[in-house]
This record gives sequence, structure tokens and C-alpha cells, in this order.
Amino acid sequence: MIEVKDIEKSFGNSKVLKGISTIFDTGKTNLIIGQSGSGKTVLLKSLLGIHSPDKGTISFDGRIYANLKPDEKRTLRTEIGMVFQGSALFDSMTVEENVGFPLTLFTNKSAEEIRERVNFVIKRVNLLNANYKKPSEISGGMQKRVAIARAIVNNPKYLFCDEPNSGLDPKTAILIDNLIHEITVEYNITTVVNTHDMNSVMEIGDKIIFLKEGILAWEGSKKEIFKTDNEAIVDFVYSSNLFKKIRKAQNKGE
Repeated sequence: MIEVKDIEKSFGNSKVLKGISTIFDTGKTNLIIGQSGSGKTVLLKSLLGIHSPDKGTISFDGRIYANLKPDEKRTLRTEIGMVFQGSALFDSMTVEENVGFPLTLFTNKSAEEIRERVNFVIKRVNLLNANYKKPSEISGGMQKRVAIARAIVNNPKYLFCDEPNSGLDPKTAILIDNLIHEITVEYNITTVVNTHDMNSVMEIGDKIIFLKEGILAWEGSKKEIFKTDNEAIVDFVYSSNLFKKIRKAQNKGE
């Protein structure tokens, strides 16, 4: 569980986060949504320790990040997996080398142990016969699977995903969404996904955090999003006629 209490963050005279408090639950996919400039990326970077909040606290299962000693922060970082927007794979490395990189960096495992663990997670994300290929030799969807495999190879407690569906076709995006959700539940990970993809919200939104101009304007589940009368979230989600029809059908069926 990650708990955020009253965090604020400013850059110069611009206050980006304005007293946000929420809990990201373990074993669930927690989604952060909002328009460009709403504070999504700053919140995600604050959770990752890239930005330090001006006020408030962020705690990981009771450990307040700002109060941790340097060695405790290093330990916490080994418990975090990250899936970057552009996958951020090393072009010169094979799939197997990319996935195993965190193990060579953060553990003292032998080459054989690393190979065994790498093969396990590659199989888990359904990447077959790709171990010795370079990122340029596989599709965008496969690259994303490699990024997920690398993020979970060290058995993280916390998984962060920044726009994991960026650049993917709708069918592949759904497959990646489902993979992230399956892994979250299977390994009981606290997963936080920063996304603008409303299909992701409807597919895997166990908990949804909606930011508007730096304020937490709404939070709830993918089921509750159809029922809310919150004007801000209704305007954001149902700007599409398709979602308006879905909402109408859902409410009519109650």
C-alpha cells in the first residue's frame, strides 16, 4: 500500500499539486487520469522519489519516504518496478539481457540464477523465442512485454507504469492492460498506472484517481465511474459520444 497525505508541489510560482491525499491499494491496479497539465506526471514522479513534495508525506507500507536513510531508500528502490512510456529498452542488448539488467545491478545472483529467473518472467509475459533478439527486431507490443518482464524480474512490491499503451493499437493495448492486471493480482503488487487511455480505465480500473488542475477531483472504481454525478469526471470521461451511450445503457440496466 502507498499512502499519500496532503502533498503539495510547486515549480516557481506555479503550484502543480494542491494537497492531494489518497491510498493506492495492494493487489489492485490504481489508475491516475486527467487532462494534460492536471498534475498526473508530477504525482507519479513524486511517488517515484524523482520530485520531493514541498509539503505532505508519501509512505510505502508505513515507511515515510522523506524519513528514510540513504541505505533504506536504496532498499526501497529495489522493491520498485517501472514500465516507461517508450519502454526504454537498451537497443544494444538482447531481450534476455534487457530483462536481466536489474538483477545484475541490484542483486548478487549468479549467472545461472539470473538466467533462470529471466526465462521465468519472459515466459510469464508470453514472449516466446525472443530471448536473443534486439528491441529493433520485435514489435511495439513485444517491446512493452519486455519492459513489463524487466519491471517484475526482481519481484517488486510496487509497480509503476507511465502510459503503458502509448503507441499501441487498440487490440495490443488491451492485451497489455490485461497482462498488467494479471501480474498485479497474481503477485499482490501495488500497481500505479498513469494513463490517458479510457479503455484502460474501463478494462482494469480497480481504483481510479482523477486529477484536475492539481486537485484530486474524484476517486472510485470503473463501476462507480458510470454512476457518478461529479461534474468534472463526467465532462472528462463522457466527452466521447460512445461513453455517453455506455453510461446511459449501464444506468438504464440497473
